Amino acid sequence: MEAAAPSTATDDQSPASAISRWKFEVSRQYQHVLDKTTPFVLYRWIGVMVIALIYVIRVYFVEGFYVVTYGLGIYILNLLIGFLSPQVHPEALELSEGPTLPTTSSDEFRPFVRRLPEFQFWYSITKAFCIAFVMTFFSAFDIPVFWPILLVYWVVLFTLTMKKQISHMIKYKYVPFTFGKQRYARTNAAESSSLSEE
Repeated sequence: MEAAAPSTATDDQSPASAISRWKFEVSRQYQHVLDKTTPFVLYRWIGVMVIALIYVIRVYFVEGFYVVTYGLGIYILNLLIGFLSPQVHPEALELSEGPTLPTTSSDEFRPFVRRLPEFQFWYSITKAFCIAFVMTFFSAFDIPVFWPILLVYWVVLFTLTMKKQISHMIKYKYVPFTFGKQRYARTNAAESSSLSEE
C-alpha cells in the first residue's frame, strides 16, 4: 500500500485565503487613498460637484430616473441635517449633566462637534452620487412618475427641515461653520511669559 503523499498546498495557499488576502490588500490601498485626500477639502468638494454635474446631465438626457433622484435628494438632506447638528443634543444634556453649548455670553466656550464629521459627509455624498449614477443604467429603477410633484414635495420637505434646524441653532446659539466666528490672534509663548514676568 502506498502512503498518501503529504499535501504541498498549505492553508496559506488555498483560494479562499488568497481571495481574503487580496480583499484585505485592496481595502488597505483604498483606505490609504482616502487618508491622503483628507487635507484637501476644497478639491474633494470640487470632485463631488463634478460627479453631481455628471449625474444631473445623465438624468437630463435620459429623461427618467426621477425616483432615484428623489431618493438621492432625501438621503443628502438627511446627511445635511447630521452635518449641521451637534454631536450631543443640548436638550438631552441639560436634563442629565447640564448644557454643553453656551447659552449666554458669560458661559464657557465649548467647540462645536458635529454629529456627522465633514469627511464622512463628503464620503457619503460621493458614494450616494456614484451609486445613483450606476442605477441610471438599469431600467428597473426607472419608475414612471410625474417629476414636478416629487420636486415640489422635496422643496417643501427641505424648507420645513431647514426652518426647524435654523430655529434649533438660534435657540441654542451655535453656528456649525467656522466662517463668521471671532478669531483670536496667536501669541508666542515667549511673549506671554515675558508679559507675565513684568
